[in-house]
Amino acid sequence: MSDLAWVPQSCTLPTAERPLRVAEWDALFAEQLTSLSRPQPLHLRLDLAGGPGVEDRVRGLVERESGCCSFFTFTTTSGEHLIRLDISVDQAYEAVLDALAARTAATAGEQR
Repeated sequence: MSDLAWVPQSCTLPTAERPLRVAEWDALFAEQLTSLSRPQPLHLRLDLAGGPGVEDRVRGLVERESGCCSFFTFTTTSGEHLIRLDISVDQAYEAVLDALAARTAATAGEQR
């Protein structure tokens, strides 16, 4: 899913940098994703395998993503072997969350 047309215009990350950021998320999901669920239409829950440096990696990506895509609300919860990443959006960005969920599932599925 290399087409970035689903990225909304409200994203302030420079267009040239978007593929690089997407690649960072893809790598994280391919390497660490253990489960994906959709508790509500505007809420995506990702469970990531913990390990050395993973929490810092997740928090760094979340911080940078929050800076350019303020429509996302990220919540990270760390456990001994798990990092839970909850991502929420307002109704206007449900399609963006749908696309993110599909991309995450596809990326993780490619590695399994």
